[in-house]
Amino acid sequence: MTIRWHCLPFESFPPLILYDVLRLRSEVFVVEQNCAYQDIDRQDPDAYHLLGYNEAGELAAYARLFDAGKCYTEASIGRVIVAPPFRQYGLGRELMRQALAHSDALFGPQPNKIGAQQHLEAFYNGFGYEQCGPMYVEDGIPHIPMRRA
Repeated sequence: MTIRWHCLPFESFPPLILYDVLRLRSEVFVVEQNCAYQDIDRQDPDAYHLLGYNEAGELAAYARLFDAGKCYTEASIGRVIVAPPFRQYGLGRELMRQALAHSDALFGPQPNKIGAQQHLEAFYNGFGYEQCGPMYVEDGIPHIPMRRA
C-alpha cells in the first residue's frame, strides 16, 4: 500500500480535506471510542496537519503537529489516528515516523511531549517517549504524559 504524505497549515485546507479530517476524527475519537467530547478544540489553527492518503484518495492516517509553546513548553504531536480499514498494515508506526520527521523539519530537532492514551504506552516507548508524570483521566479515558528527548 502506498501512502502519500502531506503536511499543511490549517489555513491551507481545502474544504474537502477539512471534511476528511473532521470525519475521521469523529469516526474514531467520538464514535468508536464511545467518547462524547469537543474534538474541535480551537487548537487546529495553531497546528500543522499531517495527512496520509492512499492511492484511492482515502484519508488513512492523520496527526496534528505543534511547535513548542502551543500545547506544552515542548513541541507536540496529537490526534494520532489511523482509519480502521488501514490498521493491519503497520501504518501507525509509519505515521509516527512521518510525524516526528515533519516536526523536526518544521520546528527544528527538540524534545516532544504528548498526552497518550495509557494503553498505547508501549507503542510510544518504541519512539523514545517515556512517561513523565502521573496518569490522568481525560474525557473518561486514562492518559499519561510522555516526553521524548
